[in-house]
Amino acid sequence: MAIGVQALTLNTTGYFNTASGSQALYSNSTGVANTANGEEALYSNTSGSWNTATGAQALILNTIGGDNTATGYSALQYNTSGFNNTAAGYWALQHNTDGNSNTASGAQALELNTTGSNNVAAGASALFANTTGANNTASGVSAMHDNTTGTNNNASGVEALFSSTTADDNNAMGHAALFSNSTGCRNSAVGSQALYGNTTGSYRPRPLPKRIN
Repeated sequence: MAIGVQALTLNTTGYFNTASGSQALYSNSTGVANTANGEEALYSNTSGSWNTATGAQALILNTIGGDNTATGYSALQYNTSGFNNTAAGYWALQHNTDGNSNTASGAQALELNTTGSNNVAAGASALFANTTGANNTASGVSAMHDNTTGTNNNASGVEALFSSTTADDNNAMGHAALFSNSTGCRNSAVGSQALYGNTTGSYRPRPLPKRIN
């Protein structure tokens, strides 16, 4: 079903598609079971299937990516081949190209992510600067805001792990916990502003004493 000027214009063999809005699913040719609601939503999609885009320019550049859900203006805008991504909020996961299995909930959450996968961001600007970092979970407004390539981090709380860029394996729970941490790894902080001033310090297990026979 197509409703709107040039909606589903180039469709040839694709089926079970729904397009509502000017040029929604315009380029679709063989893609199946896509839903596009909004001006230019899923505009470039050709063979991608099982995508849902709600909002102007949501998933506009997607071509072969599948099983993506984008809700909000320009959500997942630059996604081309990424799969299994969910973005809710304007500019959420906007720059994602072929990152997979990411979830972004909140305006500008994971906005700069390009190829990072398996990230979860809940809150406005959470994991905002992440590009290739993977397996991160950030819950709270601006949690892990500056992270770019860091992996396996968990941040829960407003501005938790805010300044972390390339750090790995950190756990921060509480408002501004590990706020200043940039490259420190394997740290755990629980409580408001816990380890607030730590920048590069990392947890290193103390070596076991030598056994004396």
